[in-house]
Amino acid sequence: MVNYDLLLKQAAALMEGQEHLIPNLANLAALLWQALADINWAGFYLTVDGDLLLGPFQGKPACVKIPWGKGVCGSAAQQAETLIVPDVHAFAGHIACDSASRSEVVSPLIVRGKVAGVLDVDSPLPNRFSPEDGEGLARLARLAAESCRWG
Repeated sequence: MVNYDLLLKQAAALMEGQEHLIPNLANLAALLWQALADINWAGFYLTVDGDLLLGPFQGKPACVKIPWGKGVCGSAAQQAETLIVPDVHAFAGHIACDSASRSEVVSPLIVRGKVAGVLDVDSPLPNRFSPEDGEGLARLARLAAESCRWG
């Protein structure tokens, strides 16, 4: 089980004194990659011109652009809420960037009342993510949204 309180403190320490978006999100993706077991992708998509554009991540190469409202990431962005998907193959409209992914959790980055991007974590295991993972990752997404300088 992941200690999200500790992970949040580690993330805050990595971003302390740094407001630039790219290094903060890159370090957060690397921290998640190290801290979470049984994942195959951890990173960010950023809202650009009405789509989600690939941001800093750890894992295999990924889809570069995801339309708003499409797939798990686009749906989480459109709904502005964290989505936990136990089986991505059963999710209508799933976008298979990595065919090995079986479950996913996506949490929006809300900045000034708008979705500025999403935090996305994938696993090759079905049912990998619990409600506690969803809440913990949502807390990390809020920290990222609040700690970075946007636009």
